[in-house]
Amino acid sequence: ANMSLGTKLQAFWNHPAGPKTIHFWAPTFKWGISLANIADMQRPADKISVPQQCAITATGVIWSRYSTQITPVNYNLLAVNAFMAVTGSYQLYRKFSSVPSEEAAPAPA
Repeated sequence: ANMSLGTKLQAFWNHPAGPKTIHFWAPTFKWGISLANIADMQRPADKISVPQQCAITATGVIWSRYSTQITPVNYNLLAVNAFMAVTGSYQLYRKFSSVPSEEAAPAPA
Protein backbone atom coordinates (compact mmCIF):
# COMPACT_ATOMS: atom_id res chain seq x y z
CA ALA A 1 0.00 0.00 0.00
CA ASN A 2 2.98 2.27 -0.58
CA MET A 3 1.84 4.65 -3.32
CA SER A 4 4.09 7.28 -4.86
CA LEU A 5 3.12 10.94 -4.71
CA GLY A 6 2.21 10.89 -8.41
CA THR A 7 -0.06 7.90 -7.92
CA LYS A 8 -1.76 9.57 -4.94
CA LEU A 9 -2.29 12.80 -6.88
CA GLN A 10 -3.68 10.89 -9.85
CA ALA A 11 -6.06 8.98 -7.55
CA PHE A 12 -7.19 12.28 -5.99
CA TRP A 13 -7.61 13.91 -9.41
CA ASN A 14 -9.67 11.00 -10.77
CA HIS A 15 -11.74 10.40 -7.61
CA PRO A 16 -15.54 10.59 -8.13
CA ALA A 17 -15.57 13.54 -5.68
CA GLY A 18 -12.26 14.96 -6.92
CA PRO A 19 -11.40 18.37 -8.39
CA LYS A 20 -12.78 17.50 -11.81
CA THR A 21 -16.30 17.43 -10.35
CA ILE A 22 -18.78 19.79 -8.73
CA HIS A 23 -18.74 17.38 -5.78
CA PHE A 24 -15.34 18.81 -4.89
CA TRP A 25 -15.82 22.50 -5.68
CA ALA A 26 -19.24 23.09 -4.09
CA PRO A 27 -18.13 22.06 -0.57
CA THR A 28 -14.76 23.72 -1.07
CA PHE A 29 -16.40 27.10 -1.73
CA LYS A 30 -18.91 26.43 1.06
CA TRP A 31 -15.99 26.72 3.49
CA GLY A 32 -16.32 30.48 2.88
CA ILE A 33 -19.61 30.47 4.82
CA SER A 34 -17.96 28.72 7.75
CA LEU A 35 -15.01 31.10 7.71
CA ALA A 36 -17.38 34.08 7.64
CA ASN A 37 -19.21 32.58 10.60
CA ILE A 38 -15.93 32.37 12.51
CA ALA A 39 -15.20 36.01 11.67
CA ASP A 40 -18.68 36.91 12.97
CA MET A 41 -17.71 35.57 16.39
CA GLN A 42 -16.05 38.95 16.92
CA ARG A 43 -19.39 40.71 16.48
CA PRO A 44 -21.56 41.53 19.49
CA ALA A 45 -24.06 38.79 20.32
CA ASP A 46 -27.00 41.15 19.88
CA LYS A 47 -26.08 41.50 16.19
CA ILE A 48 -26.39 37.74 15.54
CA SER A 49 -29.22 36.85 13.16
CA VAL A 50 -31.22 33.95 14.61
CA PRO A 51 -32.83 32.94 11.27
CA GLN A 52 -29.43 32.99 9.55
CA GLN A 53 -27.76 30.89 12.22
CA CYS A 54 -30.70 28.45 12.33
CA ALA A 55 -30.33 28.02 8.56
CA ILE A 56 -26.57 27.49 8.85
CA THR A 57 -27.00 24.98 11.68
CA ALA A 58 -29.82 23.06 9.96
CA THR A 59 -27.93 22.98 6.66
CA GLY A 60 -24.86 21.67 8.45
CA VAL A 61 -26.76 18.90 10.24
CA ILE A 62 -28.81 17.79 7.23
CA TRP A 63 -25.96 17.77 4.73
CA SER A 64 -23.53 16.16 7.18
CA ARG A 65 -25.88 13.21 7.37
CA TYR A 66 -26.42 13.18 3.60
CA SER A 67 -22.68 13.20 2.90
CA THR A 68 -22.29 9.93 4.81
CA GLN A 69 -25.08 8.21 2.86
CA ILE A 70 -23.89 8.85 -0.67
CA THR A 71 -21.39 6.72 -2.56
CA PRO A 72 -18.57 7.50 -2.43
CA VAL A 73 -18.67 9.25 0.94
CA ASN A 74 -17.67 12.87 0.33
CA TYR A 75 -15.43 13.76 3.28
CA ASN A 76 -14.99 17.36 2.15
CA LEU A 77 -18.79 17.77 2.19
CA LEU A 78 -18.98 16.06 5.58
CA ALA A 79 -16.26 18.26 7.09
CA VAL A 80 -17.62 21.58 5.86
CA ASN A 81 -21.17 20.79 6.96
CA ALA A 82 -20.14 19.47 10.36
CA PHE A 83 -18.17 22.68 10.80
CA MET A 84 -21.20 24.73 9.74
CA ALA A 85 -23.40 22.92 12.27
CA VAL A 86 -20.89 23.54 15.06
CA THR A 87 -20.28 27.21 14.26
CA GLY A 88 -24.00 27.90 13.77
CA SER A 89 -24.84 26.18 17.06
CA TYR A 90 -22.18 28.16 18.85
CA GLN A 91 -23.48 31.43 17.43
CA LEU A 92 -27.01 30.52 18.60
CA TYR A 93 -25.59 29.68 22.03
CA ARG A 94 -23.91 33.10 22.12
CA LYS A 95 -27.14 34.82 21.08
CA PHE A 96 -29.38 33.11 23.64
CA SER A 97 -26.93 33.18 26.53
CA SER A 98 -25.97 36.83 26.16
CA VAL A 99 -27.28 39.32 28.65
CA PRO A 100 -28.59 42.51 27.08
CA SER A 101 -26.44 45.48 27.88
CA GLU A 102 -27.74 48.18 30.19
CA GLU A 103 -27.81 50.60 27.25
CA ALA A 104 -30.33 48.45 25.40
CA ALA A 105 -32.56 47.95 28.45
CA PRO A 106 -35.48 50.35 28.74
CA ALA A 107 -35.17 53.02 31.41
CA PRO A 108 -37.32 52.48 34.50
CA ALA A 109 -40.39 54.72 34.58
